[in-house]
Amino acid sequence: MEREFMEFDVVIVGAGPAGLATACRLMQISRDAEKELTVCVVEKGSEVGAHILSGAVFEPNVLDELFPDWRETGAPLNTAVTHDEIHLLKSPQDGKLMPNAMVPKTMHNEGNYIISVGNLVRWLGGRAEELGVEIFPGFAASELLFNDDGSVKGILIGDMGIGANGEPKDSFMPGMELHAKYTVFAEGCRGHLGKQLIEKFHLDNGKTPQHYGLGFKELWKVPEGKHTPGLVVHTGGWPLTESKSSGGGFLYHMEDNQVVVGLIIDLNYQNPHLSPFDEFQRYKTHPVIAQYLEGGERISYGARAITKGGLNSLPKMSFPGGLLIGCDAGTLNFAKIKGTHTAMKSGIVAAETLAEALFVGVEGGKDLDCFQERFEQSWLGDELHRSRNFGPAMHKFGTFLGGAFNFIDQNIFGGKLPITLRDNKADYAQMGLASDYPKIDYPKADGKLSFDKLSSVYLSNTFHEEDQPCHLRLKDATIPLAVNLPRFDEPAQRYCPAGVYEVVEEAGEKKFVINGQNCIHCKTCDIKDPSQNITWVTPEGAGGPNYPNM
Repeated sequence: MEREFMEFDVVIVGAGPAGLATACRLMQISRDAEKELTVCVVEKGSEVGAHILSGAVFEPNVLDELFPDWRETGAPLNTAVTHDEIHLLKSPQDGKLMPNAMVPKTMHNEGNYIISVGNLVRWLGGRAEELGVEIFPGFAASELLFNDDGSVKGILIGDMGIGANGEPKDSFMPGMELHAKYTVFAEGCRGHLGKQLIEKFHLDNGKTPQHYGLGFKELWKVPEGKHTPGLVVHTGGWPLTESKSSGGGFLYHMEDNQVVVGLIIDLNYQNPHLSPFDEFQRYKTHPVIAQYLEGGERISYGARAITKGGLNSLPKMSFPGGLLIGCDAGTLNFAKIKGTHTAMKSGIVAAETLAEALFVGVEGGKDLDCFQERFEQSWLGDELHRSRNFGPAMHKFGTFLGGAFNFIDQNIFGGKLPITLRDNKADYAQMGLASDYPKIDYPKADGKLSFDKLSSVYLSNTFHEEDQPCHLRLKDATIPLAVNLPRFDEPAQRYCPAGVYEVVEEAGEKKFVINGQNCIHCKTCDIKDPSQNITWVTPEGAGGPNYPNM
């Protein structure tokens, strides 16, 4: 098919913190240099912010750098952190508040803000458009385009109006090619195209495997007497210690009697019977958390994979024709449980590198190798270097001993211990056989603090056009029943936080069912499937969740 195309100086895939920071900084530089640039941002969500899900406690230093006037121009940073608490949950009823002096300093949040990252990127999107950036929401970047020399030429926006049978419907609209001198990929964790780029250009050679967590978040409206604006609560221990898995929980008090509660579960867990969703539901019943939620109303729900391998797993971020930035590469600082400020800084460094390439030129072709040096010399490079041991320590030594190691590393040595810990086993490869692990009896949802998957997905405002090709692709359709079911009791039934995957029985035969319309784009299946048989690709543009205030 011959397709129409549009040409830009820079095309950015993803209107998240990294992509929009890149766009804004590029246009600021071009304005100051009195040079014209054409910059386009493509966003698969129905609007900017629709697919954004994060805790989030935000460090405003990067916003000071990008928009020093953010306080006067209405940036949605409304709740300053007033107090930090970290609790070690020992059992379903017991917890211990850690003395502040024993908390790794990376977990201190003085000067930070509790925010909705979705609202922050909506504000950034407005600033980008004021600067002249073109933003195309509702269009999914489906394929990579290459020049004859192998460099990235741009992206293809996916066709609209293709039926589940692969044939065009009456509403068919062919996708358009977007060509660029440079293309920036800022798709977020486990980006569909970023994954292809890492493989094609061998960007992860010599690195430890990337590691991930699955993060859950709910937004609640709570009674006046239970709301303490600015309070940040983090927890470790129960319920994950019961299943010998790792991760941690959070509860943040925002403005307007709103509280966000969540749980992050490391995806290196071994017991295939574990259900991350049900662990989160149990978590909310602990008295340390329940005291704030009881009598409140759950407003929204979401889940998203988190790239948390840090510096040890960070791939080469440049390749011929473009850059890989933000959580698409893995710039999150897990020692702080924060990735928004780091993603934005990676975007700023990308913009400065691109501007130099566009205005001055690059020796040796289109691979922006100089980006790596800029990145390492920035405060972001230093921050990730200091936190490089945090995740591996938790994986190797567990929540409590790992926490002790990190206290010593961060508080005494400032992240400069002369050793580097590594976790060299991929998350999916750590899944054990179902016969070797006990089944977990999860309590039934009470409808007050704990809920079922389908009512939760309803609150994510997820919508997909049902008559379209399934965007959850199986490399081999026989593996779920022939391999994963007998070996692992097909864990997709449990690790998916949206009830997408089921094993059902029809006419005496088992059948593997994919309910693609439920998908909230968390990417966990692409990461955790023990046979690496599932590939997540972009569905038709504007599909997926529509998160308000998340």
